[in-house]
Amino acid sequence: MTARAERFTDTCTFHGEGPFWDAAVGRLLLVDMLAGAVVEVGEDATTGRHEFGGIAAVVRARRDGGYLLATEHGVLLLRPDLTEERALATVLDDPGIRLNEGGCDPQGRFYIGSMAYDQTPGAASLYRVDPDGSVGVVLPSVTISNGLQWNAAGDTVFYNDTTAGRVQAFDFDAAAGTFGNGRTFAEVEGPGGVDGMAIDVEDGVWIALFGGGAVQRYDREGRLTEVVEVPGATQVTACTFGGPDRTTLYISTSRENLGPDDQPEAGAVFRYEAGIAGAVPHAFAG
Repeated sequence: MTARAERFTDTCTFHGEGPFWDAAVGRLLLVDMLAGAVVEVGEDATTGRHEFGGIAAVVRARRDGGYLLATEHGVLLLRPDLTEERALATVLDDPGIRLNEGGCDPQGRFYIGSMAYDQTPGAASLYRVDPDGSVGVVLPSVTISNGLQWNAAGDTVFYNDTTAGRVQAFDFDAAAGTFGNGRTFAEVEGPGGVDGMAIDVEDGVWIALFGGGAVQRYDREGRLTEVVEVPGATQVTACTFGGPDRTTLYISTSRENLGPDDQPEAGAVFRYEAGIAGAVPHAFAG
């Protein structure tokens, strides 16, 4: 099945990434990563910006209110009004590497991947940040750490390293917060690199294709079931489910490396009525 998303907002990011539906407020949050900002999008498509400077890698909710923001090298805790509360952790200190994308497991731990600025193969890692701020390496020797989701049972985690060209699955040890038995879940068809990821209530994974102008859905057996084209924006970065019944797929895009007259809708948020609800994302326990 092939469908088309529609543009939802005007261009509101240079490099939009990491969207998630903020159900408590009824809005979409995403980062303008390379501009160091958190962007909020209302249900009426109006947007607002919260500037932090540097790199804003990913924003996620905290269980008891407020938010978590990964920056270039660390993690901040934010208040409910999206102002900084305090620094939680320094994840890395290599000036040639930055944090990139992440998410929370069912137990409330935060996982954040990295990438080298020059995209050196194997130079990056996927890290776990516990609620007390301690940091550990979960997967070493990755290149561009990207999408991350857990299945409904909580025993399998899906992961994208953009350069791998496939979606990987790992057994998840819930007690230890570790990954094991890595394997290919789906070989991705079509152009573009595997980027951000969403998951629905049937354990179908939705993969943004950076450079491919589309989001693809793979069912729990790893079979391609749907392609959602994103017209006018080839650099599709990530996606998430939202709206009152969580059946709207919101899709972030990027203008990075595009000229001022190229793809005028790139950097906007797109949406697609998926006809299936997304899983409720896990929040950070810290």
